[in-house]
Amino acid sequence: MKKILALLFLTVCLFSRNANAQEIRLNVYTAYAFDDKFDSYYDSYNYYEGTIKGGLQYGGGLEYVINHHTGVELIYLGLNTTAPTIYNESYAGGYKSADFDINLNYVMLGGNRHFGQPEKKIDPFAGLMAGAVFVNIDNPENGGSGSATKFAWGLKLGTDIWLSEKIAIKLLGQMVSATQSMGGSVYFGTGGTGAGVSAYSSFYQFSLGGGLAFKLGSGAK
Repeated sequence: MKKILALLFLTVCLFSRNANAQEIRLNVYTAYAFDDKFDSYYDSYNYYEGTIKGGLQYGGGLEYVINHHTGVELIYLGLNTTAPTIYNESYAGGYKSADFDINLNYVMLGGNRHFGQPEKKIDPFAGLMAGAVFVNIDNPENGGSGSATKFAWGLKLGTDIWLSEKIAIKLLGQMVSATQSMGGSVYFGTGGTGAGVSAYSSFYQFSLGGGLAFKLGSGAK
């Protein structure tokens, strides 16, 4: 987490140096992320299935607007939730269940396409994102924990409603996915790092929400 904050702070400093000459937008995001199920069956004696529970997804982004229709954005998204899970590992004595504490932190680079006109207050947009998710899971049943960094990607669709030249309300729907991020004894087993379910499961989280956009600097006309 400290590395994420350091990266974001460095990016803010670099972007701020050019804010007076170019249009830089600070985007603030809040949304509700819906439940998503995950499962993996290695064989009849080694499997797991569970649900990442929905919750408040928060974050922010710095968007460099190349021209009115195109922007590049560095994005952070976070979610603290739980994952009720049942699993069976032959080496660990069979069927078990636990309600895991899970923390997801995404850092991604995205491209945004804006469809509105400069003189209009309504500015629809769509975007694609790719980067990494930092996964941390704690097992309250046995005190075990694990972490990993996995490839992540996402897409979003929404609109900016400009209240003034500098401030807009954002309405947003998006989906983020982490590839092969859930599974293995580090996450759901009883503690061993060399045994357990070897298959992995991707997950897809959909969210609806909004936020605010702030123009920094003079901005491109």
